Amino acid sequence: MNSAPGSAAAITADEWERAVASIEEAQSVCLACHVCPDGDALGSMLAFAQALRTLGKPFTASFGDVFVVPRILRFLPGLDLLTDPDAYPADPDVMVTFDAASRDRLGSLAANARKAREVIVLDHHSSNTRFGTTHLVDPAAAATAAVAEEFVARLGVPLTHDIALDLYVGLVTDTGSFKYAATTPEVHALAGRLLATGIRPEAVAREVWDRAPFGYLPVLAASLGRARLEPDVAGGLGMVWTTVTRADRAEHTLPYDLLESVIDVVRRTDEAEVAVVFKEDDEGAWQVSTRSKGRVDVGMACVALGGGGHPTAAGFTLHGEVEHAVERLRELLTQIEVATRS
Repeated sequence: MNSAPGSAAAITADEWERAVASIEEAQSVCLACHVCPDGDALGSMLAFAQALRTLGKPFTASFGDVFVVPRILRFLPGLDLLTDPDAYPADPDVMVTFDAASRDRLGSLAANARKAREVIVLDHHSSNTRFGTTHLVDPAAAATAAVAEEFVARLGVPLTHDIALDLYVGLVTDTGSFKYAATTPEVHALAGRLLATGIRPEAVAREVWDRAPFGYLPVLAASLGRARLEPDVAGGLGMVWTTVTRADRAEHTLPYDLLESVIDVVRRTDEAEVAVVFKEDDEGAWQVSTRSKGRVDVGMACVALGGGGHPTAAGFTLHGEVEHAVERLRELLTQIEVATRS
């Protein structure tokens, strides 16, 4: 086993043994990550799919609802291993989920998870509802990719370049390229093992962060032009928020999945502890991203609004008016800040 000290520390030996035995004994395995997958969700699942292929274990890998791989992740190895969710087994024998804090985050595949005989949950969200039968959940892990790397190692699968690349993308995206507080010595040790397979970090950075069509610039400009600073929110720590509408994107033919980095610009605001971006998707729902600099738990606020995530990075889906959601966020963030301070 090639795991760093302290990795997946919250997972018991019994849970690891049960998870490994379930995979080894299964005739086939079904894999699923959360809807609208990010680098950690999709990267972890694709790495595990490749490990199963190495073991000669039949598998199905997919994600629910809109079955479209985000453009910034279309360089990941193993995309050819994905299956349309319509072809996903209705009642899996063994199902493994990746980076989903609750069953609902599986979207249309949540029904399949309810019918599965065994559900192994791989995750690192403190808000995980433990909806499976075996839980490989470590809130101290910087990314689900860290848990997946240990699972692959415990199955005896060598760390190939392609498996490592998928895991590396999960690790760098969930640590903000090693900027966030979850970046520990163990995280760098894991990154070192992954890079040792021949990964080019500059190539990954270009695909994930450093490219966008020209239309992204006017859409970003429109969003920043609408940004509002509310310094009194969260006990005076401040909140900045903005929206990106379907009309913004339509004018410049910009796909929804290229909006992820808007929050990274908005969150730089010195006067605001919390940043929020409302992104209108193609169906008219608002996908809401929140970030905190560490003094307010945005994960708690997003859970109260039907979503989830981490104390410093979380989100939820809104089917309603933005102003109503902003008002509710004001209330929740202030309550959370007061409770934390007291």
